[in-house]
Amino acid sequence: MSNSDVKRELRARYRRERKERYVEHNFEYLATSEEFKSAHVIASYISYGDEPDTRALNNALLSAGKTLILPRIHGEVIEWVQWNGKESSLKKYKHFLEPVGEVFTEEIDLVVVPALRIDRRGIRLGQGGGFYDRALPGMKAWKIGLIHPDEISGEDLPRDEWDIALDAAATPDLVLRFT
Repeated sequence: MSNSDVKRELRARYRRERKERYVEHNFEYLATSEEFKSAHVIASYISYGDEPDTRALNNALLSAGKTLILPRIHGEVIEWVQWNGKESSLKKYKHFLEPVGEVFTEEIDLVVVPALRIDRRGIRLGQGGGFYDRALPGMKAWKIGLIHPDEISGEDLPRDEWDIALDAAATPDLVLRFT
């Protein structure tokens, strides 16, 4: 079975498990960690469905005076757009919200990455669109994935040559640093 087939099966299983066990959590505490405090430009995302909720974290980052940028899908790639925290500056794209405005082209210090699972090496299994797989290799930013408490994998996840290891994983009460 190919890595692609294994990943597809794992995504289906992990989505089902997440849906069955979903409990809303708060990740605001991350804004006080050293990595977040020292970063000036932070890329995050607007969570949807049963993803770990990014609202409180995003608001805390804006309140701390950070430049917060969010992803916008453009063809096969992510464009980053600065967000001011106002719902009126977001538009719906498929099942999630994207920022409107000019593309942000400056250096990014830290990126918050969505994930279904993250293993102990920092390898993440995402939703399967490949957008972060294409974006992360060109970023020098510190990379942290958000997951629910039971989504750190004790087994190695399948890894392709384009899979970039994260620097850390965050649950609602723990930051696990890999590097």
